[in-house]
Amino acid sequence: MRFDIETKASPEQVHRALTDFSQERLRTWNRSLDPKTYEVREQGPTWAVARESSRRSPFWVVARYDWSDPSVVRWTVVDSSYGGGGTGVVRITPRDGGGSRVHAEWANTEPRRQKALLFLLHALPNRLFARMWAAALDRYATSQGA
Repeated sequence: MRFDIETKASPEQVHRALTDFSQERLRTWNRSLDPKTYEVREQGPTWAVARESSRRSPFWVVARYDWSDPSVVRWTVVDSSYGGGGTGVVRITPRDGGGSRVHAEWANTEPRRQKALLFLLHALPNRLFARMWAAALDRYATSQGA
């Protein structure tokens, strides 16, 4: 899955929205992140390990996030409901006139279960995910006074 969006959120706000693993994460991503499965397992200054899933999704993942590069957030799936792994990356760049450009991509690897459902998830239009992310980041920017 791959998409590019523009948001009124500054690069710093996008970075914070993606790397805040407090309860604020549930508010920022409230239209996609399921509070029933959300659990932070470990956290350091530039990394976190969390269990997450989307609302009404049969899938969950435990991902290790890394944001040691301030313009990139990466994650690696270390456990999942589908028995496979995956990786993802988000690159954040400033947009002329304010806001940010966000490039996101991720892939699931070697699924052992739920292959058909996983295929459908990645066959859905990326526009749906792009709109959800852009709306969440725009709301975050507004809530932070952008």
